[in-house]
Amino acid sequence: MAQDDLDRILFGEQEIMPSSGFVAEVMAAVQREAVAPPAIPFPWKRALPGIAAAVSAVALVLGSLLMGAKAHGPTLADLPPGVTSVLHVAHQMGAGWIAIALVISLVSVKLATGLAVGRT
Repeated sequence: MAQDDLDRILFGEQEIMPSSGFVAEVMAAVQREAVAPPAIPFPWKRALPGIAAAVSAVALVLGSLLMGAKAHGPTLADLPPGVTSVLHVAHQMGAGWIAIALVISLVSVKLATGLAVGRT
């Protein structure tokens, strides 16, 4: 495509007109949105205990697998070889301590943010 063709397409002398009724439909949609009530916020305060319990359960299961606990739960021998090798490498790299540090950091940031937002 030549530069002249591109200039003709972009900066042509033709005036582009919207189809009939387009402006009225857009304005009607804008007015409907302006009158609509705000969206109901998600109840994070009620969901946080469940999310925390789920994260804790996953952390406990992974911790027991990494530490090799022989309780009545699953062991590393029950898992597929690929998962076993990933967990072994994670244990060597100290994934448990990293996960604990991340959780503590997340909780402290969320707590500080919640306290700061509550005061404004």
